[in-house]
Amino acid sequence: MAKPKYGYGWALKWVLAAILIAVGIFMVLSEDIVYIITGMTIVIFSVFRVYPLLKSLNREFLRTINLIEILISLVLGGIMIYAGFTQKDANGALNPPWDGLYRWFLVFFLYVRGLVFFISTTFFNEKTEVPKFIFHIVALTLGAVFAVLEGFEAKTIGWIFLFIAIGGAVYLGFDGYGGYRKYRDYQKTINQSKEKAKDPKVEKELPKHIEDEVKQPETYIS
Repeated sequence: MAKPKYGYGWALKWVLAAILIAVGIFMVLSEDIVYIITGMTIVIFSVFRVYPLLKSLNREFLRTINLIEILISLVLGGIMIYAGFTQKDANGALNPPWDGLYRWFLVFFLYVRGLVFFISTTFFNEKTEVPKFIFHIVALTLGAVFAVLEGFEAKTIGWIFLFIAIGGAVYLGFDGYGGYRKYRDYQKTINQSKEKAKDPKVEKELPKHIEDEVKQPETYIS
């Protein structure tokens, strides 16, 4: 089956970009959304890693510690989602003690992820890439910062999610722009084809014997 020359994925990407920015702004303004989105992010990150990760690891110990980490992450993410929906006051803030537990849940998740990664690469010689290494250094750093940061609140994470949302929206916007240009090029091509079909340029030539008579000068006999 031939691949179509056009698509409408660019429209979906622009809609998703707008939703990302709207959700990012809303997260800065509403703390309960931060708890829910954080929990959902952790759950999705954990669930979609299970099968590919466990299948690709070649040591039983690594499979075990990664599975334990995933299960812990699922529990933490589930508790955050539950607290975000049920344990909030009229202003959208978590009730005690959930407001304090949110910080430590997040710190624990970041530390466990970094710990498992560096155990795998240091003691079991698991190969990795530079971006992945930098990501886990950032995860451990953020965990330490969140643990000691005075006045830490969910709005802090809301700002981080806002910057991530803006970055994702910019990426989707430019990617959608490229797709839209291809779509318009396709539309231009089919419209030009239709114009040629409706108004063909046909050059009519005179028959050769008539053309020769026209070119020959007239002869007069006096």
